Amino acid sequence: MSEPTATEQSDQASAGRSEAACGKDAPQPSGADMSLSQIALAAAAAFSTYFCMYAFRKPFTAATWDGQQLFGQELKEVLVVAQLCGYMTSKFAGIRIVAELPPHRRALAICGLIGLAELALIGFAVAPPALRPALLFLNGLPLGMVFGIVLSFLEGRLQTEAMAAVLCSSFIISSGVVKSVGSWLVEQQQMSEFTMPMTVGGIFILPLLISVFLLQRTPPPGNTDLHQRQQRRPINRAERRALWLSCWPGLSCLVAIYVALTILRTIRDDFGVEIWQEMGVSEQPSVFTYSEMLVAFLACLLNGFAVAVRGSLMALRVTFVLMAAALTAVALSPVLYDAGLLSPFGFMVTCGAGLYAPYVAFHTTVFERLIAISRHPGNVVFLMYVADASGYLGYAVVLGGKALISADTQILPLFQWSLTGISVAATAGLLLAWIFIRRLADDSSAATVNAAVQKAGS
Repeated sequence: MSEPTATEQSDQASAGRSEAACGKDAPQPSGADMSLSQIALAAAAAFSTYFCMYAFRKPFTAATWDGQQLFGQELKEVLVVAQLCGYMTSKFAGIRIVAELPPHRRALAICGLIGLAELALIGFAVAPPALRPALLFLNGLPLGMVFGIVLSFLEGRLQTEAMAAVLCSSFIISSGVVKSVGSWLVEQQQMSEFTMPMTVGGIFILPLLISVFLLQRTPPPGNTDLHQRQQRRPINRAERRALWLSCWPGLSCLVAIYVALTILRTIRDDFGVEIWQEMGVSEQPSVFTYSEMLVAFLACLLNGFAVAVRGSLMALRVTFVLMAAALTAVALSPVLYDAGLLSPFGFMVTCGAGLYAPYVAFHTTVFERLIAISRHPGNVVFLMYVADASGYLGYAVVLGGKALISADTQILPLFQWSLTGISVAATAGLLLAWIFIRRLADDSSAATVNAAVQKAGS
């Protein structure tokens, strides 16, 4: 009988590692791979579930509360900060809670978390003014964990990138839709700005329940998924620590890049109106909507193609090249605009797509494939929530810095400088991250082959 080849030995060890990782809280493999109809249904259900979540998070921002103040500040600013603090706290809590959540509790957790958010909105409608910021904090507190739970249904599969790209498109599109519903209730139905948020949430309760019901019917990963992407399961504190330490320099670089992307996206989003105006575009507000739709389409389409690359190390290499190219486009966009080679619309689309493409890649490919090449038990949501918590902390810093910018400050030059400087630094960070990830992959392959040889000799 001939000796197994190195590839066969690696495959056998990967299968054994997946079997060992299966526990009572791990989804048991279905054997068969997902059909096209199951893939489409899972992606649509994930999109719809997270889309509905925004109906409980964003409608209040459609209200203006003109002239109303609280604690000496504009009421809307106080409410935005309060919800952001709750949402950011949720991201830090999710590092443990979502990473340890058993699969059979996911659907109930989604409904329970969003239910708590709706109760907070009901309290917001009837509470005294001084308590309303606290209630919006409580509204944001559970909602920050919903994305990770939804993503848990999709990770660890050959089709994860495509399904996750569809999921990510929801947070680009949904905000504007639910704000439109809120504005319609206030302006056309003469509803109070305080009762409007809970009403918008109530409208989306039934679609949410249907979406979660369909999402929880997603079959567990099949045998081919387990072989290619490694078993995913809840991980405890010691396992999270081991996973992080296995490639902490590379992961630290990736988290820093994610924070940088979050800050640039924040500047572009929060100061979008001012940027358009300083470029001489103020008479057509719809131009911003058109640019964002194009940005969302380009970013999600580019990242969805990663599903075609089977090898995880190769997929990371291709994705890193794509991210570096996108960041290069971001860095050059101010130069091209100042030279007259990009119109205002072209400038905003180029820098927007260049920022969103690597940002979405973290959600679809980077952490998904990193787990696949690691020898350690893990799941995507743990790494995603470490990055997300850090990103929202950076967002909070930018939000605080916004108050320090005087009304007569020119935003466009500051934005252009930030695009070039931060993009160059992020590209250098990508190179460093790749060096450490490549070492992790080499160490993982060597350990896998050694384990297979020992098993064959025993």
